[in-house]
Amino acid sequence: MSFASVPRLFALTLLCATATPALAQAGDPVKGKGVFARCALCHDVKPGVKKMGPSLSGIFGRTSGTTTGFTYSPAMQKAKIKWDAKSLDAFITKPGALVPGNRMAFAGIPNATDRANLIAYLKAEAK
Repeated sequence: MSFASVPRLFALTLLCATATPALAQAGDPVKGKGVFARCALCHDVKPGVKKMGPSLSGIFGRTSGTTTGFTYSPAMQKAKIKWDAKSLDAFITKPGALVPGNRMAFAGIPNATDRANLIAYLKAEAK
C-alpha cells in the first residue's frame, strides 16, 4: 500500500464507522415490539385504528400526511416524506428536527438499536 492511499483508506474507514447504526443492523422485531410500547399510546399497527396519531399500518412506501381519515399538521402534509427504513430512522430519532411544526409531541428515540428494532417490528407488523 502506498502512502498516498492512506488518506483514502482512513476516509473510508471513518465513513463506515459513522454510518447510521440503526440502518447498519437488521433489528429484532420481537425487541421492537417492546420499543413500540412507547408509541402505542398514540399509534396502532392495525389498519384503520386511529388514536391520537394515525394507524401505522402500511407505513412503508406511504407518503407522510396521507392516511385517510386522520387530520395531519400542515407541516406533516407539506413534508411529502416517503416512509422507508431510512426516513423512519431519521424521523423517530427526533421528529421535530425532520419535520419542524409537526404535532407529534414525542422527543424521539436516541438509541440506534432501539430504532432499528422498532423499524423491524413495524416492517413485520404494520403491513
